[in-house]
Amino acid sequence: MEPDHRAAPSSELDDRRDGRDETRNERADRNWEELLQELRVMQTGTQILTGFLLAVAFTPRFEDMDEVQRDLYVVLVALAALATILALAPVGMHRALFGRRRKPELVRVAARIVKIDLVAISALTIGVTTLIIDFTVDRAAGLIALVSSLVAVLLLWLVLPRLVRREAERTREDERE
Repeated sequence: MEPDHRAAPSSELDDRRDGRDETRNERADRNWEELLQELRVMQTGTQILTGFLLAVAFTPRFEDMDEVQRDLYVVLVALAALATILALAPVGMHRALFGRRRKPELVRVAARIVKIDLVAISALTIGVTTLIIDFTVDRAAGLIALVSSLVAVLLLWLVLPRLVRREAERTREDERE
């Protein structure tokens, strides 16, 4: 039995052909919940990295860092602060827009912020890995860690999703034939 959309205004009808029968507001609510789940994961990772960075400055070996390592450390602390601020921005926006019927716009802007935050967190993760390896092994190993981490992020966050999309498109084409 097909749902009856005759009573709903045309602006409330589902305008996507994705198999979901939801209004614009229902889609915004669902997408907001999914963004919150992503933010929870991102915040946990960022908090762990930030805690590590803050603890490093209070260890006796902090004085053993050379100038390059200390400069990288300061950049990473700033990047951790930026990542935290970005992760909290959608929640602050939600609070500011609460009850104003702006959830679709909130979701659109928050999704962009989450993408920017992913870049910041990837840079933070790569930087922390580089700093640790550089400090505990040597500069050459730190550079290898930098390149290896960068390649891993590019493969897993950019290449893999494209391959998955391409495979899904092929599957849909095969089903049509």
